[in-house]
Amino acid sequence: MTKLPAGAPANDKKSTTPSKIEGVCVYCGSGKGLNPAYAIAARKLGKALADNGLRLIYGGGSLGLMGEVAHAALGAGGKVTGIIPEFLGSRELMLKDVDELIIVENMHMRKQLMFDRADAFVALPGGIGTLEELVEQLTWSQLGRHEKPIVIANINGFWDQFLTLLDHMKRETFIRDGLDVHFIVVDKAEDILPAILKSAKPEEPAAEEDVLERF
Repeated sequence: MTKLPAGAPANDKKSTTPSKIEGVCVYCGSGKGLNPAYAIAARKLGKALADNGLRLIYGGGSLGLMGEVAHAALGAGGKVTGIIPEFLGSRELMLKDVDELIIVENMHMRKQLMFDRADAFVALPGGIGTLEELVEQLTWSQLGRHEKPIVIANINGFWDQFLTLLDHMKRETFIRDGLDVHFIVVDKAEDILPAILKSAKPEEPAAEEDVLERF
């Protein structure tokens, strides 16, 4: 367990387009919602990350969809990083079984560390917190602060109204040409990881002069 004080420097090594996906940040609810399909999707995603050797980065709780995705990843032998503010430790019942648990002082640090550690982002169903985290990553992408894949997992049409709102904003020119919002929408949990891997930037071959300098 690691406890970071406020103002601790953030790792900015993954601020551009990743050439290799190693860690995936999953935003999701601390509740399970009414539709059992949401929890099923969370479990499928957690297992898929573990089966493919990818680290799950998430909000550190053991309740709701957060707990479902983390327990599924751990149960399949995966690596899990939980990042949680100290004041939410008891409210969201922080999951201490993860191999890396980072306790921070506030929500801003939590979100920054989740961004720094991740090579891609997935939004499962959730509430206001999940929506806020998703919109922040969409905004940072729109402003050119990163090019990491963002996947909206529209399980059973959960995000339909949000997607309609984005279309409305575009029609009203609040999302203008040149400031497009880049994201991928999938309807099934099985499609999340393939979409991420497909959208990752391919590794660029070393320049010829760089290769010659090695010999």
